[in-house]
Amino acid sequence: MSENSLPHAQANENETPRLNRRQAAKVRTRQKVLEAARTLFAERGYEPATIRDIAKGAGMSTGAVFANFQDKAELFEAVLSEDMEKLAGTLKAAAAAETSLRGRLMAALTAGYHGSLDQLPLVQAVVARSWFQPVAAEMRTRAAIKALVMVVSDTLQTGVREGELRQDVDVRLLSDLIYETWLSNYRRAAYDGWTLPQLTTQISKQLDVILAGQISRQ
Repeated sequence: MSENSLPHAQANENETPRLNRRQAAKVRTRQKVLEAARTLFAERGYEPATIRDIAKGAGMSTGAVFANFQDKAELFEAVLSEDMEKLAGTLKAAAAAETSLRGRLMAALTAGYHGSLDQLPLVQAVVARSWFQPVAAEMRTRAAIKALVMVVSDTLQTGVREGELRQDVDVRLLSDLIYETWLSNYRRAAYDGWTLPQLTTQISKQLDVILAGQISRQ
C-alpha cells in the first residue's frame, strides 16, 4: 500500500454510506408518515388520531404506514423522540444567551412554552399516556424527555460551579422539581386558557419558591 492511498482510505471510512434508491425512498416515506402523524397528534391528541387518517394525511396507504411502524404507539414515540430532541435544542440555545442562573432557567423554560404551546393535545397525550402505557413504553418516553430535564440539570450544575447555588444543593432533586412544575402548568393552558405571558408569570413565581434557600449567600 502506498503512502498516498492511506489518507484516501481513511477518508472513505469516515464518509456516511450513501443510500441506494430503495433505501432513500423508504426514508422519505417514513418522514412523510412522521410529519402527518405529528400534525394529527398535535391537533387531536393520541386517541382520536387514527392510522387511517395519518396514512391519508401522508398521501399513502395504511399498509405503507405499517411497513415503517409496528403500531400507532411506536409512531407516537418516534414523533415524541424527534420533537423532544428539537425542543431540548431550543431550551439549550435560549439558556446560553443569558448570564445569570435565574435568567438561564427562565429563558429555557419560557422558550419551551413558546415552542410547544400550539401543540397542547400532543403534550396532553404525553402526560395522559404515562399513566397507562406499558412499562417498556414508559421507559422509552422517559428517555425521550430526559433531554429536557438535562438542560435544566446542566444549567443548575453551572450555577453550582459559578457559585450562584449552594455547593451542597441536590441538583437531581431540584431538576425534577423544576421540570415537573414547568410541565404541570400546561394544565392551565389546556383547561383554563392561559396564554404565554400568564405561564411566564406563573413559572417565574414558582421558580423563586423552588430556588429559595438554594441560592448561595457568599
